[in-house]
Amino acid sequence: MNSYRSLETIQKDLSDGIIDLPTLVNQYLQRIEETKDLNIFLEVFGDEAIANASSVQNKINAGTAGKLAGMVVAIKDNICYKDHKVGAASKILDGFESLYSSTAVERLLAEDALIIGRVNCDEFAMGGSNENSGFGPVKNPINKDYVPGGSSGGSAAAVAANCCLVALGSDTGGSIRQPASFCGVVGLKPTYGRISRHGLIAFASSFDQIGPLSHSVADAALVLEVMAGKDKMDTTSSSEKTETYSDFSNEAKPLKIGYIQECLDSKSLDQEVKDAHLSLIEDLKSKGHTVEPVYLEELDYLVPTYYVLTTAEASSNLSRFDGIHYGYRSQEATDIESTYVKSRTEGFGKEVKRRIMLGSFVLSAGYYDAYYAKAQKVRRLIKEKTEALFQAYDLILSPTTPATAFKFGENLDDPIKMYLEDIFTVHANLAGMPAISLPLFKHSQSNLPFGAQFMSAAFNEKLLLDFSHNLMNIEALKG
Repeated sequence: MNSYRSLETIQKDLSDGIIDLPTLVNQYLQRIEETKDLNIFLEVFGDEAIANASSVQNKINAGTAGKLAGMVVAIKDNICYKDHKVGAASKILDGFESLYSSTAVERLLAEDALIIGRVNCDEFAMGGSNENSGFGPVKNPINKDYVPGGSSGGSAAAVAANCCLVALGSDTGGSIRQPASFCGVVGLKPTYGRISRHGLIAFASSFDQIGPLSHSVADAALVLEVMAGKDKMDTTSSSEKTETYSDFSNEAKPLKIGYIQECLDSKSLDQEVKDAHLSLIEDLKSKGHTVEPVYLEELDYLVPTYYVLTTAEASSNLSRFDGIHYGYRSQEATDIESTYVKSRTEGFGKEVKRRIMLGSFVLSAGYYDAYYAKAQKVRRLIKEKTEALFQAYDLILSPTTPATAFKFGENLDDPIKMYLEDIFTVHANLAGMPAISLPLFKHSQSNLPFGAQFMSAAFNEKLLLDFSHNLMNIEALKG
């Protein structure tokens, strides 16, 4: 098949009659079949996608199609799609069918996007490797011995393997950007509240944010443009004005960019990742940007703060999965108490149980002030410090991840080591800022990709995407 890497190219071929939409969908379905061993898709909506493609093709022929006509999308298994199964890759929701669609999905469908299936992820979006799925791990399409990252590993792998043009993921502490880095695609986490969380199965409600993974910044910007905006179904969605994110400024004006010195000095940072970013800094300077070190002394507190707060929220959010209302119910249950205990014991995976217990601990009467209340204060300080940085700088640069993808099983028995994979990404979630991972680099030893992360001030996605689009175009010309 023609490995399309942008909606613009697809729409041009559709307009020129080189391909029609049902044929395009069939090509993606064939690619999904060819890559079954990667375990990316939990369910493929094959017949439905072809039928919808025919309908949208008729709209294209009539000149009435939406702006996403031709875009084939996969959705993470924690995003609801009416009359389709959704399970957050957990046995406790095995077989559950959603009664409504998420606002993000509704807005994509309204612009004639085609949803081709739901993809694997870490259970309840808890993990950085996709090894925590209740339905087996996803393999990295670039090298099957390596993880694709998580929790949106299936979304990143689906795009990287050309099984769809764009995939939706969710980002709680880096779950879009880290797998984007590991799989060599673009991953965008918008400002908290920029996209409605209605219909997103909650992990940590004050952190979670839906966002796109794609080959190009242009497609990520267009999908954000369609999904963004206030939603009456989500009181945390922002009424802040949305912009035409896909209308890029061709003026590559000089920006003031800060790079976090503590990230580049981190002991966990791979030397080649560090060297690549130092080279990028010099390259940006040569293009007229002012690039200076900034300091985030709180770097070592980011991960502990994040895990105290997110596990607390998870322990509350996941209490609804009890074996009584819906989802999995243990066959061994004999009364109400045993229904709760056995259903949750059998239905949840190891990592989810660990985080529920951690969250229950930090919220308990004797430890609330020592952990949860203190973590909230630290979060406020991090947010204030970050807002102050954006008074002086347009963008903040850091590596997306300390290294490239790791091999299966490498970090599985060491939760702390796994949690530290989020060291550079949780910052944006704690502060509620938008951030993007750009696939700029490839490691000379492993030949695996790794990304650079740029963050902007809250609701300043336009600047972030304009800069990223221009940077990716320049890098493409080099390559």
